[in-house]
Amino acid sequence: MNVAIDISEFSYLPAQAAALGVPLPEVERLTLSLPDGRRLSALRFGEDSPRVTLLHGAGLNAHTWDNTSLALGGPLLAIDLAGHGDSSWRADADYTPRTLALDVAAALDAWTSQPQVVVGQSLGGLTGAALAASRPDLVSELIIVDITPGIDTSAGPAALREFYAGPTDFATRDELVDKAMSLGFGGSRPETERGVFLNTRVRDDGRIEWKHHFAHLAAQALAAHDPGSAASPSMLHETGWDDLSNVRARLTLVRATRGFVSEPDAVELQRRVPGARVVAIDATHNVQETAPAALASLIAAAPGL
Repeated sequence: MNVAIDISEFSYLPAQAAALGVPLPEVERLTLSLPDGRRLSALRFGEDSPRVTLLHGAGLNAHTWDNTSLALGGPLLAIDLAGHGDSSWRADADYTPRTLALDVAAALDAWTSQPQVVVGQSLGGLTGAALAASRPDLVSELIIVDITPGIDTSAGPAALREFYAGPTDFATRDELVDKAMSLGFGGSRPETERGVFLNTRVRDDGRIEWKHHFAHLAAQALAAHDPGSAASPSMLHETGWDDLSNVRARLTLVRATRGFVSEPDAVELQRRVPGARVVAIDATHNVQETAPAALASLIAAAPGL
C-alpha cells in the first residue's frame, strides 16, 4: 500500500533546542543497506564521529531521543531498530534482542570509529546488552534504561499490553495521543503529540497507522513482555540475564521511579551482575522523554565523553 510520507521530521528540533537553551547541531538521517536486502536507518547528531549510540524501546523510534540528544549536544547516533521508524520490517518478525543486536553491530561497524557509550531504553537496553556481550569491541559503557529481564510482567508492562491492543489504524492522531497519555507514556500533551506524529504515517486512504511493525503484530507485541522459552525467546527471556552477565563494559541501570523496574528488580540485577550500579531518576518508563536533561547529564558523565 502506498503511504503519504511526512517530510518534516526535523521541524520540531529548533523549538526543542531553544526550550533546552542549547544550540541546534547538524542532524541527518543515515541509511545502511543490509546483506539480506533490508535497510537500517538512524539519526546522526553532530558532524564528528559518534561517541554515543542510543537504542529506543519497543514501539518507539530514534526520535524518542531528540531532547536527550540535544541536551547531550552530540556527536551521537540514534538508531531505528529493525521494524521501527524508517528501518525495514523483518519478514520473520523476530525482534528479540540478540537478533536486533546484529543490525546494531553492522551499523556501528559502518558509522563509528571508536567504542560507543551505548544507551538502551526498554527493548533497546536488552539489545544493548546482547551487543555488548557479543561484540565487546564496540561498547565502552552500557547504560540500560528502565528494563531488566526479570521485570514484573504484572506491573508496568500491563500498560504496554493495553497500548498495543486494539485497532492498528485510526481516524486522527489525536486518538493515539489520548491513548498514550492515559497509559502514562510521553510527557506533556505537546510532547506526546510530537512523539505520535514522528511515529505514525498517513496512508493513502487518509487513515493514520503506526510506523512500527509491533502495531501490526499484536500477538508478537504482547508476547514480547512474557518470559518466553529458549526455543522461542522474548525480550524478557533468561537469555537477557546471560547477556548482562557477559557484559565486560561498565554497566549502569537507570531505574525510573515511576517506571516499570521495581526496587526488587534492581536488587536482583545487582545480585546477578556484581559491580553494576543503579541510578534512580524521577521519570516514567520513557525516561528519555520525561527526564531528558537528567538522563543526558548521566550519559555525559561517562568516562571519555
